[in-house]
Amino acid sequence: MKFRYLKNVVTLKLDQGKCNGCGICTEVCPQQVFTLEGKVSSIADRDACLECGACARNCAPGAISVRAGVGCAYAVLMDMYNIKSRCCGDDCGCSLDGIQC
Repeated sequence: MKFRYLKNVVTLKLDQGKCNGCGICTEVCPQQVFTLEGKVSSIADRDACLECGACARNCAPGAISVRAGVGCAYAVLMDMYNIKSRCCGDDCGCSLDGIQC
């Protein structure tokens, strides 16, 4: 099952100008968020990012940044189990069942 984020709340950023085209991000991402287009990475499915941080930790040139941690993936999991909880614990701009962070 491919988890989906709440739309447009992921902290993932890619600076294609810094990308060296090594493709490590495509290998380490459990959600297939990245693709290689030519000789640079591209974000193919941003809202599928779980903010695990594997891509950023393995990006030697520092082209990828993400605020790794529970992020709003936590909200998705809590929603799956019908547990009402704040989604991130900080001001990320997302909401779950009307609860605004």
